[in-house]
Amino acid sequence: MRVLLDACVPRRLRNQLPEHEVRTAQQMGWGNLDDGPLLDAMGNHFDALVTVDKGLAKQQNINARPFGLVVLRAKTNRLADLLPLLPGLLRTLENLRPGEIHELTG
Repeated sequence: MRVLLDACVPRRLRNQLPEHEVRTAQQMGWGNLDDGPLLDAMGNHFDALVTVDKGLAKQQNINARPFGLVVLRAKTNRLADLLPLLPGLLRTLENLRPGEIHELTG
């Protein structure tokens, strides 16, 4: 699966997803884009967006997008706080479909 890590997600999380093709918003030159332009830029380049932005799913229409959204909800966006969500993230990415939104809480 082609996964984009939002700018608010620690870049090192991509090292925890070796079975996926993972890029960061910064690598793509999209680190400073607001939510709408970021989603538009993703187009058909990615199958999933992983973010810690709790408001993104409510502020943007994901249903019509060609990718799914995974929102990681942890105490902070530090890698140490996100790692307990990793098993759920891996399971979610296996079955994620375009337009779906999944929130993982830890």
